[in-house]
Amino acid sequence: MRKKSFETNAIRAQMSRTTNREHSVPLYLTSSFVFEDAEQARALFADEISGNIYTRFSNPNNNELIEKLCLLEGTEDGIATASGMAAMYSSMAALLKSGDHVLASRSVFGSTHQILNTLFPRFNISYTYADIADPASWESKIMPNTKMIFVETPSNPALDIIDLEWLGKLANKHNLILNVDNCFATPYLQNPFAWGAHLVTHSATKFIDGQGRVIAGAVLGKKELIKEVRFFARHTGPALSPFNAWVLSKSLETLAVRMDRHCEQAHKLAQFLEQHPDVERVKYPFLPSHPQHALAKKQMRLGGGVVTFELKGGIERGRKFLNALKMLSHSANLGDTRSIATHPASTTHSKLSEAERLAVGITPGLVRISVGLETYDDIQVDVRQAIEGKI
Repeated sequence: MRKKSFETNAIRAQMSRTTNREHSVPLYLTSSFVFEDAEQARALFADEISGNIYTRFSNPNNNELIEKLCLLEGTEDGIATASGMAAMYSSMAALLKSGDHVLASRSVFGSTHQILNTLFPRFNISYTYADIADPASWESKIMPNTKMIFVETPSNPALDIIDLEWLGKLANKHNLILNVDNCFATPYLQNPFAWGAHLVTHSATKFIDGQGRVIAGAVLGKKELIKEVRFFARHTGPALSPFNAWVLSKSLETLAVRMDRHCEQAHKLAQFLEQHPDVERVKYPFLPSHPQHALAKKQMRLGGGVVTFELKGGIERGRKFLNALKMLSHSANLGDTRSIATHPASTTHSKLSEAERLAVGITPGLVRISVGLETYDDIQVDVRQAIEGKI
């Protein structure tokens, strides 16, 4: 059978129609499901047969979303969660125990850092950070009790790129679980599972939703690992609502066309910023100036929808820029149709110490722009006037 394209699968993969012959998938806003008889109830709870019992466990809308995400990521199984951080936490907590160790890239989202730095030590789970710029040091940081490698690529907000093929081989060599946060790239731009990852995590709140409407996450990967994650989630309760699952499944139908536009406009904005005399530095994976440019081109389809830069004048100049924006939203989210500017040091990564922020490239004046779907000229005009203080 001819293999369908990403775009076709994102649009046409959906649950079977009911007797009502609906063209669009219906919502299943129910907390529980009825059993045909006592034997079916017993068999369902004994996991002898598959089927819906209770929406905290599964729901047709959640099932469809996960089946579609697995198809697009190329993974074997998955679960949906109520938020991206619920996905990150579940993907680790379900598979780690007291005494285990996690090797993580130093550049991770602020809340992920809090899990590793503050929450896990309460359960005697330790971690070590490794630097992307020094891949030769990673193997030396693996300990006898290391169980998992956790990375973001591209990272938030530094946009560092990690060699997934190399990391997959390293994880397999030491029998470790490679867990990759693929939020910035989405399944359309990058498929970590194909490069050797065992788990792929998402904050579906971002580009997968794409319109700033819902909070959600997903954990995808090898069937035997997802079995453990599903057990953990089933009994700890980070369930995604059926309505949000329905919204996200519909969002996936436009993911490819949206990401094409996000990436095209982000690349153009990065090129503009790089040429502006008031800009100190710019980082974007598909700019030749990016330190891992060749690697990004190897494992990503396009460069993504996020650009980071620093203005000459540091944090004060950055604040003036944010306050001068007239169209771009000043928000802590990203991946929206609307372009968003964020100051990571005082918002998303404010709980890190200054030394920790500097270690991952988050300087005091760093600005992150999630480039939206407005007309590019309107985005550039607003960014330029905020830099220069004039229209």
